[in-house]
Amino acid sequence: MKHLYLIRHARAKRAGDVDDHGRPLSGRGRRQVAAMAEPLQRLGAFDGEVHVSTAVRARETLMGLDAALPELGLAGRAHYHEALYAFEEKSLRRWLKATAPDADHLALIGHNPALLELARRLCPQAAQCLPTGGLLHLALPIATWQELGRRHGEVLHCLTPRMASHALFRRQAPAPPALDGLGTRHRVITQLEHQYRMIRALEQGVAAGQDPEFLHQYRVNLRRSRALAETLLAIVEVAGLNGALKGLRRRARATSELRDLDVFLDGLDHRPPPEAGPALTPLVAWLHERAREARRELCRQLRRRAYARDMLAWRDAIASQELAGALSGLQEHQIDGVLEERLARHDAQALSLTEASTDAALHKLRKRVKRIRYLAELSPERHRHLLERLKERQALLDDFQDLCTQLDWLDTFVASSAGPELPDASHQGLEHWLTTLRVRKAELRLAILALPPLGQGAR
Repeated sequence: MKHLYLIRHARAKRAGDVDDHGRPLSGRGRRQVAAMAEPLQRLGAFDGEVHVSTAVRARETLMGLDAALPELGLAGRAHYHEALYAFEEKSLRRWLKATAPDADHLALIGHNPALLELARRLCPQAAQCLPTGGLLHLALPIATWQELGRRHGEVLHCLTPRMASHALFRRQAPAPPALDGLGTRHRVITQLEHQYRMIRALEQGVAAGQDPEFLHQYRVNLRRSRALAETLLAIVEVAGLNGALKGLRRRARATSELRDLDVFLDGLDHRPPPEAGPALTPLVAWLHERAREARRELCRQLRRRAYARDMLAWRDAIASQELAGALSGLQEHQIDGVLEERLARHDAQALSLTEASTDAALHKLRKRVKRIRYLAELSPERHRHLLERLKERQALLDDFQDLCTQLDWLDTFVASSAGPELPDASHQGLEHWLTTLRVRKAELRLAILALPPLGQGAR
């Protein structure tokens, strides 16, 4: 089995005083390289030999990768070939069959349309485009490169800078709508339509799984859409909206486990707890495996017809004449009425909490806070002070939930097959860490119980 990593050079400056061969990377191209470096490493693109076109933009792409991944020594390992400064797939195929070393993993940094045409010749199911900085990873069931032929391969990975980096994605993401000056009905529908476009636009980044921010924003847009729809249903009856809303709830639930794991792993990466000691390495490996399993399942769901049906049902519901008609007389005071009712429910629930209340009761309060916040964000200026208080409260409740989740994962790890294999020193470190987390959890619980009612001075 051979693995071929086709990497298109990053975005270059337009031709000016230099010829095509001498065009350097643009600022955007350098950002693309920085975004793709670690994902390319994780996907194994640099496990074998690296071969590069002699064009300046290809060489600078390699040098940018080398700067981002200094431990790999890419600059010293790379091989440059004039033959890879090619724009026809026949030239690349001829080079591979005649010149490529007998390596099982081979990365080529080159140019379109040659790279894409080669990929589609070998794998007809390959993507229709390969943007600058993008990757196509092909698995080829051959023993030597001389055996390379038509329709031989399978696409294992397709990755672009916009799928690897949420920061790059945002530059071309659907622009948020201007809600100022819109009537209540148009403001609500416009917001729902924008959130739908964001959900669909974020799907590729969620599936790629390189930047956890994609999943976070995907969840935010699902939950905001849900909160708005639930508000509307509390005011008016809309045929078909409740059924479509069930599909949206299913999609939000499907992301919960992976999001919790992403948050835990991010915390361990940026703030490793000294108490964990030598147990940290096996724990992180175990959590990464759980995250990979959760991502595989989420990706399977994103590819299923049921997902497409849920999304189309939601799109049709928010674009329907039934919704527009039901909201024709919608007034600001009606939404404020739902907001006030939710504030009252929140305050009643918060007052009922005691030190003996279950964690689930506090998690329920957190969900209420989020729904209130999404509703208040429809009129951010009018509810500016309330939003400030909501954000502070939500941060406190989020920290509490994260601690509960982390404690659950740690307990599961200790009880798993990996737990008994840990040396005594690791078990002692874990127990110390668990004690620290439980103390912090108790402190957060008391801080939440001491929070004042939200309904006082809500606006």
